[in-house]
Amino acid sequence: MAGAASALFLLDIKGRVLVWRDFRGDVSAAQAERFFTKLIEKEGDPESHDPVVYDNGVTYMFIQHNNVYLMTASRQNCNAASLLLFLHRVVDVFKHYFEELEEESLRDNFVVVYELLDEMMDFGYPQYTEAKILSEFIKTDAYRMEVTQRPPMAVTNAVSWRSEGIRYKKNEVFLDVVESVNILVNTNGQIIRSDVVGALKMRTYLSGMPECKLGLNDRVLLEAQGRTTKGKAIDLDDIKFHQCVRLARFENDRTISFIPPDGSFDLMTYRLSTQVKPLVWVEAQVERHSRSRIEIMVKARSQFKERSTATNVEIELPVPADSTNPTIRTSMGSANYAPENDALVWKIKSFPGGKEYMLRAEFSLPSITAEEAAPERKAPIRVKFEIPYFTVSGIQLLLMFVRYLKIIEKSGYQALPWVRYITMAGEYELRLI
Repeated sequence: MAGAASALFLLDIKGRVLVWRDFRGDVSAAQAERFFTKLIEKEGDPESHDPVVYDNGVTYMFIQHNNVYLMTASRQNCNAASLLLFLHRVVDVFKHYFEELEEESLRDNFVVVYELLDEMMDFGYPQYTEAKILSEFIKTDAYRMEVTQRPPMAVTNAVSWRSEGIRYKKNEVFLDVVESVNILVNTNGQIIRSDVVGALKMRTYLSGMPECKLGLNDRVLLEAQGRTTKGKAIDLDDIKFHQCVRLARFENDRTISFIPPDGSFDLMTYRLSTQVKPLVWVEAQVERHSRSRIEIMVKARSQFKERSTATNVEIELPVPADSTNPTIRTSMGSANYAPENDALVWKIKSFPGGKEYMLRAEFSLPSITAEEAAPERKAPIRVKFEIPYFTVSGIQLLLMFVRYLKIIEKSGYQALPWVRYITMAGEYELRLI
């Protein structure tokens, strides 16, 4: 096992120690002061945002949340990524208990803070970081109780993310396949960046210790089985699973098998490096009249099938910083001038597939500029949208992504699985003006 942390410090914004938990006795509070001194020295350094600092045989790993620094110190060759992830989980647990993590909440609840740190890290090794499990035997007013709380089974069980004895009258599973389309189009209309970032978000309300199995329309699995993909399978990149997933099972037969946590969680995140046709295409023409007036004509076209509809479409068009007296006309939706952003925002509540809408706008330009003045930097057109229940065979998104979702429980109860697809715009920019 990789080296452990020697101590954990919670510092205020000025570097003063608020809470200190010593695990190995080889790092003192004086080292925390040296850490903050090194941090101040690096403020002018381009690498000052590095979360790891080394000084005089001690490695410091830290993150900042609001006005609090969370820092672990170690004299061993430790796993920095593991300890940084642990610090982020500490933030999540404290926010679960105190609503928000800041200096005041730590001072008001320092007893509970020490109790949590004792359970979350043992001899410098991360232990239990699930807030729902910790809250079962460490309560905010636990020191007032006379009866000693019995640790829940999840602490001594292999399934540390789920408690036993959970019961629901109606067993349901909700699975949302949420994808964000990232596109960057240059001034010539060519796509220079295109990918899809997705997540399988689940909400489980199941009794007992159910085992869920999720089958994917994965190209690797289908080709291994000798089945033709016919363009409907997908290539998954950068897959990240929740800790409940049995990774060995996925490597063997590409089936996601898991005992889910209770409530909401992200089962899997992934990325698809694929050429995606822009779902909402925007064309803009700008005409300047005697440097005193500017006219903008915009066409927005939905490039997906008619049976799908984009909702909450928002197109942000950059305009000169000195624009005034806007006159705007649209064939659909509403448009408003946002001078604080130097932009014209066109909103369309419902945008069916295969439709095209237009916008015309005219602005006055009172500022006087020289003929030989350098052209101003032009911001891109930004597009936001959501397309629920989106399955289009023309692009390589999650068409039939989830082949099946099964829930197995020894008691044999029935559970209702609900699957929903949502496609939305991520970093969706068109540099066409």
